[in-house]
Amino acid sequence: MNKVFALLSGLVFGIGLVISGMANPEKVLSFLSITNDWDPSLAFVMIGAISVSIIGFMMAKKRRVSYLNQTIILPTQTRIDNKLVLGAVLFGLGWGIAGICPGPGLVLISLGEIKGSIFMAAMLLGMMLFELVASKIKS
Repeated sequence: MNKVFALLSGLVFGIGLVISGMANPEKVLSFLSITNDWDPSLAFVMIGAISVSIIGFMMAKKRRVSYLNQTIILPTQTRIDNKLVLGAVLFGLGWGIAGICPGPGLVLISLGEIKGSIFMAAMLLGMMLFELVASKIKS
């Protein structure tokens, strides 16, 4: 049953990305642009998503298990460290360059868009490079 709800959630999320324009790299880049071509519409998508998330987190904080009887594990880290800041900067740079982030990347792959495949391959390569560098630093 959990897999059915995971599939349905993913489908709703993906459809929402397509309808809102978040899966369109050109629309995202025009939102991120500081020129006269700025498109503020994605700000409203983000405000809506944040509003829904806040409600969901407030509900989750009051429960120990989900409606599917799964343990709820909420983030506890509150410290802002260098790894968090660097990760946020790298994510923002990648998003600004490509106009794609992981969710829309998967949607683009499912739509047969080569941009999505290139983005996801580059993201996975970056993750592997990070793991390699991090393991060398720890050694």
